[in-house]
Amino acid sequence: MGGAMLTGWLAQGLDPKRVVVIEPHPSDEIKALQGIRLNPTPKDAGEVDTLVVAVKPQSFREAGAALKAFAGSSTLVVSIMAGIPIAALYAVVGGSVVRAMPNTPAAIGRGITVAVAAKKVSATQRGIADALLRATGSVEWVDKESLMDAVTAVSGSGPAYVFLLAEELARAGVAAGLPEQLATRLARETVAGSGELLHRSELSSATLRQNVTSPGGTTAAALEVLMGSDGLEKLMTRAVAAATQRSKDLAK
Repeated sequence: MGGAMLTGWLAQGLDPKRVVVIEPHPSDEIKALQGIRLNPTPKDAGEVDTLVVAVKPQSFREAGAALKAFAGSSTLVVSIMAGIPIAALYAVVGGSVVRAMPNTPAAIGRGITVAVAAKKVSATQRGIADALLRATGSVEWVDKESLMDAVTAVSGSGPAYVFLLAEELARAGVAAGLPEQLATRLARETVAGSGELLHRSELSSATLRQNVTSPGGTTAAALEVLMGSDGLEKLMTRAVAAATQRSKDLAK
């Protein structure tokens, strides 16, 4: 995710010479970026205006201690880690903290990020954070940090649910007699196309669904199963609740 965001910033004109990347195991893509400074010492890096923390939450304690040397009292610290609260970020890294949760469509500029700022974050710093996050898609700000666990469960983890839908739709197509390659293509294009229609349309998702559904037709037969008492509504509620709880657990 950090690499996807960096690619977006560079594509929008950020001077690579202003970028420092701290990554013990940099990917080939990061190594190929021209002009950035990779793994300098804090002294060589100089004053850091903005620090983006993009590590796995399980690695935060170890990585955060190393990043503390790069953050001054006036440094804007933007975290895109799941579960790690503002208080923990401030205690380990310091600076003025913005906690954000993007999602993987950020890699193609179609992500959505939800962010919450600590009280000491200035209006200017919030504007900088907004500009950085908006380089990869839409941005929503919330005032209550307690909402971030549910945000993580819905939009942060959400792309995986959509990919699973495509995966299972293809599998069901094969079970119904379609060749695997055709079923996979039909499922991928249907999910992608429906997502784009939802993006472009001003109609609600419920209305778009109803527009596809003729009374007594094939879609209605399928929806009777998906919307049954043990159908998608209960499954999705349980799934989001599980992801929300896991986000809370990561903060401990």
